[in-house]
Amino acid sequence: MVDRRQIVDLWRKGSAQVLVTLVGIEGSSYRRAGAHLLIGANGSEYAGTISGGCLEAEVVRKASWLIASGPTVKRYSTLFDDTAEIPFGLGCGGVVDLLFEPTDTPECQALLRAMEASLTGAEFRVHTWLPENGTSFVRGIFNVAGELVFASDSLPPDFDPEGSSIYTEHLIGPQRLFVLGAGGDVKPVVKMAALLGWRVFVADGRPQLAKPERFPESERVFTISSATELDLRSNDAVVLMTHSYEQDRTLLAGLLSAREVPGYIGLLGASHRSALLVSEAAAMIGSTVPACCERVWAPVGLDLGGDGAEAIALAVIGEVHAWREGKLAAERRLTPERVAEQIAKGGASRYLRTQCSVGAAE
Repeated sequence: MVDRRQIVDLWRKGSAQVLVTLVGIEGSSYRRAGAHLLIGANGSEYAGTISGGCLEAEVVRKASWLIASGPTVKRYSTLFDDTAEIPFGLGCGGVVDLLFEPTDTPECQALLRAMEASLTGAEFRVHTWLPENGTSFVRGIFNVAGELVFASDSLPPDFDPEGSSIYTEHLIGPQRLFVLGAGGDVKPVVKMAALLGWRVFVADGRPQLAKPERFPESERVFTISSATELDLRSNDAVVLMTHSYEQDRTLLAGLLSAREVPGYIGLLGASHRSALLVSEAAAMIGSTVPACCERVWAPVGLDLGGDGAEAIALAVIGEVHAWREGKLAAERRLTPERVAEQIAKGGASRYLRTQCSVGAAE
């Protein structure tokens, strides 16, 4: 997602000449299909990556003459070969197909506009007929509602998106992360999320903490009294880390009763604290513990070890990233059985008797 922002920024400068897209992979590859590299005039600058750094120099050097006759697809091997003049991959272990297209075509301009719009949350399905085996270079772009928003003049009226010469790319927006809490330990969470190109929002009920200057990488910093004030979506991620039990309970109840419940809700703190939070939030909104556990992950963060705000932030961002990519193990989710076990142990009530006030103003 950071690559896409950089590509859009370079395109807006008006000096871009060639867009390179990774459209096919055999074996292993550092980047997935859909990776882009935008090259400025005469290779003066570029944005994005299509490999781990082993192909970029060669691609930038040859891009301008490769598109002399229009869009084209070229194959590059990243298999290690110490007899080759230029072992591009130095052992990366795969073969990649790259689409080169001049940026001054309607097709490329439409794709770049869609990439720009996706940065604010729009979604598109892009179908491109690759210029190979006698196939003409053609593109059709559809929005999330399935409406055609761009079509090449020669786009087939009844095209088959599963055709062998068609490359399909799904442009989705950046991950939205809401961090509820604005203490000092939130700062590295925001920084790491921003490095991934996510859209980060910080909210807290304490105005002395919820100040934009404390979180410069965040898209927005604001005060709230309830999570019902948030414009949430089902693919959003939310992490509660106010360090205030009462505030977390109110916010959790609002999240679980929202019109669209976010897909990931992470609770910072010990297991017994999370168990009581979910139990009491369920009672507040007239729901059940099993229903509330469907979206709750606690204690938040992968078990990576370490100590301190930065280590915790790494664990939190790692877990949210794993959830986004569909790689998060189901056992990380809070279960009704774990809630009942903690309540039965009396750990939750002991927590209430001994909790201290943390997260005070800095």
